[in-house]
Amino acid sequence: MSTSDPAGPPGPPGPPTGAAIRKRTVRRASLALGVGAAAAVYLWHTNPHQPGQLLLPCPFKWATGLLCPVCGGTRMAYDLMHGDVVAAFHDNAVLLALGVPAVAYFAGRWLVAGLRGHGYRPGLTARGNAVVFGIAAVWMVARNLVG
Repeated sequence: MSTSDPAGPPGPPGPPTGAAIRKRTVRRASLALGVGAAAAVYLWHTNPHQPGQLLLPCPFKWATGLLCPVCGGTRMAYDLMHGDVVAAFHDNAVLLALGVPAVAYFAGRWLVAGLRGHGYRPGLTARGNAVVFGIAAVWMVARNLVG
């Protein structure tokens, strides 16, 4: 008499269940919230407009001397946290006007879908990628020529 499992060998696992997706989403969102809160507390007390602050420099600017499309993002975040929208716009207008709303939209969609038990991977089409990279390239050239 055989004592083998009548179901046969275990197969590959199926897609994650809704409960597993919710658990993973809550874990990742909690981690992102914790890291973001720690960074915000540090940035709140560290004025990037003052020289000599302990902040990570932009590697693109360090290597080339040119401003990248997101240069000024740290100063922009600092100004937004302190309620100075005009200064934040001056630091990086395109990042404030387009980047912040886009990140908020995709993060919100990911969070809502995950809490409903559905997976969500934001993605752009080839045309969408071309638009984003085109805007970034034009912004980088414009701010390096003007400023």
